[in-house]
Amino acid sequence: MSFDFTLTTYRQLLTALKQSGYSFYTFEDWCLGNAHGRYVILRHDVDLKAGNSLVIAGIEAEMGIRATYYFRVIPQSNKPEIIKSIVELGHEIGYHYEDLSLYKGDKEKAIEHFKTQLEYFRQFYQVRTICMHGSPTSKWDNRNLWKTYDYRIYGLLGEPYLDFLNRNQTSETEFKYFTDTARMWNGDNFNVRDKLPGNSHLNDSIKNPIKTVIHSTFDFIEWLKSKPSQNVIMITTHPQRWTNNYTSWLMELLKQNLKNIIKRFIISLR
Repeated sequence: MSFDFTLTTYRQLLTALKQSGYSFYTFEDWCLGNAHGRYVILRHDVDLKAGNSLVIAGIEAEMGIRATYYFRVIPQSNKPEIIKSIVELGHEIGYHYEDLSLYKGDKEKAIEHFKTQLEYFRQFYQVRTICMHGSPTSKWDNRNLWKTYDYRIYGLLGEPYLDFLNRNQTSETEFKYFTDTARMWNGDNFNVRDKLPGNSHLNDSIKNPIKTVIHSTFDFIEWLKSKPSQNVIMITTHPQRWTNNYTSWLMELLKQNLKNIIKRFIISLR
């Protein structure tokens, strides 16, 4: 019996993407205009358990895949030796910023903290992209910092939620966004901010009246076997969820179930 959210299953997902004809690019590649054809932008939010990210980065490097890793400032994410190792494997790293939440809406303090942390992460890699942390328990949306400031003046090329996920699409079948938020691939009901309106992945094609619910990674793999019409996909994972260690896997499952209850309550209040 196979379990979801194991490293074995993750490798199977990458293999299915390759077999479905997708190439892999970092978000930086996309910002530079280097992503072409049928491709996946593979992104990882390193919220906790940075060691898991290094294991996943090794699997990807072994398979000839480059991905983007966004690191937070908290100690559970910000592990210098792990960051260095992931860069050495050929991956992009960026800043997973949450400055507005950390400073409770004070934009002046938040932007000063942002600049300091950006320079910190640039000692490991010439960071050119950033990505907001959802901060689900905070009332402040970290993206709102950019209603006052412009991140491009800091030598940054893009932010996925502002430059990629909000861009206009000419066809629903051109682009899909998948995230494992809530430890499932269709967790919008438990998702506070990591959402893309109008980009439901409950249908594999607007031409197909039969809904294919992509809940598990195994559902995702089966969908890929159908050679979907989407030529561009962005995938976000949280490496803390993916492990072959049964104890860690079970603890993550229990914690996530509790988080989902809390998130559902927060969403109901907004």
